[in-house]
Amino acid sequence: MKVTELTDALIDLALAEDIGDGDHTTLSCIPIQAIGQSKLLIKQHGILAGVDVALEVFQRVDPDLQVEVFLNDGAEIHRGDVAFIVSGSVRSILQAERLVLNIMQRMSGIATVTHRYVRQLEGTSAKVLDTRKTTPGMRMLEKQAVKIGGGTNHRIGLFDMILLKDNHVDFAGGIEKAILSAQHYLKENNKKLKIEVEVRNFDELDEALRTGGIDRIMLDNFTPANTRRAVELVDRRVELESSGGITFDTIREYALAGVDYISVGALTHSVDSLDMSLKAL
Repeated sequence: MKVTELTDALIDLALAEDIGDGDHTTLSCIPIQAIGQSKLLIKQHGILAGVDVALEVFQRVDPDLQVEVFLNDGAEIHRGDVAFIVSGSVRSILQAERLVLNIMQRMSGIATVTHRYVRQLEGTSAKVLDTRKTTPGMRMLEKQAVKIGGGTNHRIGLFDMILLKDNHVDFAGGIEKAILSAQHYLKENNKKLKIEVEVRNFDELDEALRTGGIDRIMLDNFTPANTRRAVELVDRRVELESSGGITFDTIREYALAGVDYISVGALTHSVDSLDMSLKAL
């Protein structure tokens, strides 16, 4: 399923659960011929995200709605800014309002937090990665928000990369068996996917390096000091990713240890939405 198809499906589902058999509040008090305008008012400093998706929502609700955009995705925004003005049927604007806000507030919150993490890594070569700890159904939009904030997407799902995590390793019988099984699977099924393996200690790190044929190693819950030691041992033979318990206050220390990537689940699983509203003009 393509990204656009997933986004379309999300919009369809969200409109169906919100409108149901009709927006009876709007239908009961707004004449069908009423024409008006609303502005997207920013109430909090941050990074704007979700404008392009909002345009899709407006068009899905009513192709005759017109939107004048003043601020695009990725823009730094401040309280009092107006991102866009939507014009057309008042009924249509009101029916699209909540979905537009739900998407834009969530995406802007993610982009804003991601931007803060990215700034923490300035002057290092490390990149901030998102994870699969996303809102069900909204993964594509949330990962898009991470990119808008300057971060880097990890795998999208279970289909576009092999990531041998601790449970896979334990069920498979160890690091070597898990890696060899993954390599055999790719060969037998004529697939070209990157292989990453999670290691929890230096014994597992040594085993992963001895086995070889992998693209990246994830250092799970390593301290910054042990991370520096791991970087020296690996010596650029494969990419290295730090993961597990890394916070805004500690992320730079991991970056300075020399890893290529740092994954942060908090980019998507515990973010506050950015405050904004759609106000009638």
